[in-house]
Amino acid sequence: GGVFSGDNPTEYNTSDPIRLWVIQVVIIIAMTQFLALIFGRIRQPRVIAEVIGGVLLGPTVMGRIPNFKESIFPDAAMPLLNLTATIGLVLFLFLVGLEIDTRLMKRNIKAATAVSVAGLLVPLGLGAALGVGVYREFINPAVNFGYFVLFVAVAVGITAFPVLCRILTELKLLDTTVGVVVLSAVVGNDVVGWVLLALTVALVNASTGLVALYVLLTSVGYVIFLLFPVKWGYLWLCRRTGSLEQGSPTALMMTVTLLIVFISAFFTDIIGVHAIFGGFLAGLVIPHENGFAISLVEKIEDLVSILFLHWYYFTLSGLRTNLGLLDNGITWGYTILICVVAFSAKFFACGAAAFGTGFNWRESGAIGSLMSCKGLVELIVLNVGLQAGILDTRVF
Repeated sequence: GGVFSGDNPTEYNTSDPIRLWVIQVVIIIAMTQFLALIFGRIRQPRVIAEVIGGVLLGPTVMGRIPNFKESIFPDAAMPLLNLTATIGLVLFLFLVGLEIDTRLMKRNIKAATAVSVAGLLVPLGLGAALGVGVYREFINPAVNFGYFVLFVAVAVGITAFPVLCRILTELKLLDTTVGVVVLSAVVGNDVVGWVLLALTVALVNASTGLVALYVLLTSVGYVIFLLFPVKWGYLWLCRRTGSLEQGSPTALMMTVTLLIVFISAFFTDIIGVHAIFGGFLAGLVIPHENGFAISLVEKIEDLVSILFLHWYYFTLSGLRTNLGLLDNGITWGYTILICVVAFSAKFFACGAAAFGTGFNWRESGAIGSLMSCKGLVELIVLNVGLQAGILDTRVF
């Protein structure tokens, strides 16, 4: 009977979750589109609107309306939101990987390495120093001091890969030298960051530091496996099915491509590096000859960007961020200090490294700013810390 027999469409039903999911989709897309129109006027990328939209719909603003969260975003419906978000993010990073020209990467390897190393060492050092103060002020002494400092260093040292990709895509910088150098640097930067994060979590969970070494070696082995045997096999299949000649994938090639994307995401996730990196690596397999890659992008780009992409910022940032907990001067002081350190550590270190490898001051400033991207990956890191008991809700 549905609504005619008294059904409440906002009531979460595990056997038929589509009703509430559609309500959530409409609210999230409407909020994001509205904010994107405003921020577009001042030339801000759409991702900024998504992050702010998440905070507005979370406990800080809309969550204060009685029963809003319980009705529209109940805890029981969160796993479905998270799943939708992760699928969207894996597909988006696949598209980013697909648009990267690996030949440009090889040409700029020296600059990318310098920027990557500078963008890791300086922020890790400053992050560790910051962790000491935060630990003494806010953290329960039962939490191991060394693990906490290592954790804060990683959170400050890592760059938000998906946010950076969104900004580069929207500002059409992906195929410029600056864009390629930044992306190459971030890939190296984040792999080390994830390995350190795996090490931190492994140590917290009373495992051995060997786990982190296994993660690193398996990741390297997997990248080699994807970029050589899998890439050759995929190219052979493209030629065999005539997809390369006609410049667009057949139904069989689309099926094979999506299978590679999701199996790759599954593999990187089970070895302890987030699923999003599997999606990105799968994109590097796709050949660029005869417009094949462009045709593949056109087939899935709009669905990913309109339906899926808003979710991650929203679910991970908004609903778990309660600015009401920042309720005294010391807390606000540390919040501002964390923001200053998180931005300036990367900005100055990466900018100086870029300037030293031959970029002019304007390009160096752009590289420093882009490497300072914070967002989604930090949220994943912070959620890991929250679940592992390293952080409490206020520090989170």
